[in-house]
Amino acid sequence: MKINKNILTQIQNIITNAQVQAIRSVDTQRVLMYWQIGKVIFEEEQQGKERAEYGKYLIKSISAEFQPKLGSGFSVRQLERYRQFYRQFPIASALRTQFSWTHYKTLLSIDNKDKKDFYIAETEKNNWTARQLERQINSQLFERLLLSNDVQSVLAVARAEKLPNDAKEIIKDPMVLEFLGLRKETAYYEKDLETAIITHLQEFILELGNGFSFVARQRRLHIDGDEFFIDLVFYNRLLQCFVIIEIKNSKLTHQDIGQLQMYVNYYDQYEKQDFENQTIGILLCTDKNDAVVKITLPKNNNTIIASKYQLYLPTEKQLIEEVQKEIKKLNNDSN
Repeated sequence: MKINKNILTQIQNIITNAQVQAIRSVDTQRVLMYWQIGKVIFEEEQQGKERAEYGKYLIKSISAEFQPKLGSGFSVRQLERYRQFYRQFPIASALRTQFSWTHYKTLLSIDNKDKKDFYIAETEKNNWTARQLERQINSQLFERLLLSNDVQSVLAVARAEKLPNDAKEIIKDPMVLEFLGLRKETAYYEKDLETAIITHLQEFILELGNGFSFVARQRRLHIDGDEFFIDLVFYNRLLQCFVIIEIKNSKLTHQDIGQLQMYVNYYDQYEKQDFENQTIGILLCTDKNDAVVKITLPKNNNTIIASKYQLYLPTEKQLIEEVQKEIKKLNNDSN
């Protein structure tokens, strides 16, 4: 007699799910343990605050006692991190059970409260792994969204306090596509970039923003005997519209904008349902002239977006410059 393979699959799924839950449970307890250790250290420090060196002495003493027995988790550096963990997240009931210690360790490095709140909300909403969270921070996701939005709008969308009503609230400029593995020094064709995007579709959708799903590649259009091919088509459930992406491995031209506008018009006339919003077109290019984009498009345009892409993560210098630019911009807006 042959056993039903579905039974084996069901049992395997039960075992796998149980293992995942067990790992999560252990990690949750570990996070809580570190938080409690941080609380004890912090409260003891406060009692001895009249002695400036008491905090350092306390942590060194605790490390000397426990590190030989329990390992590097009780080094001076780690104990300082536990104290910082409690200070930044002082309410135990507010700790996210889906966050691992690696999540929290990454978040501890963020000094700006708005920025930290944004990454907490995005991680919780999108169920980011610790590696995905680290990648988004390294690619300056928060700063890139701020280039076309204000802080409160970015936070409101991240916290799901409001749905985005403008594509620029979730689409970044520039986009960082370092996960494609294409070197910036190497000559490549637009088809190569398109193929790399399809190969790394999950990472690309994550970079695009919230609510995207893949629809088609090289979508063929027949218009009065002529054939055209759209590079990539996505759908966004939050914006409730199709999103067309055209890839250019060169500087953007007004002809590129005109071609994408034609594709957007086609989708609005022949593909869009009455309950859906206008189609959005994204021109993904290596460089652009904002003045050309502005002049080519109508004043009330909200459907065509030109977004630069870069094939590498920004350097520390670029990150500092970007942050300084945003600080200057926010200060100017408040004056």
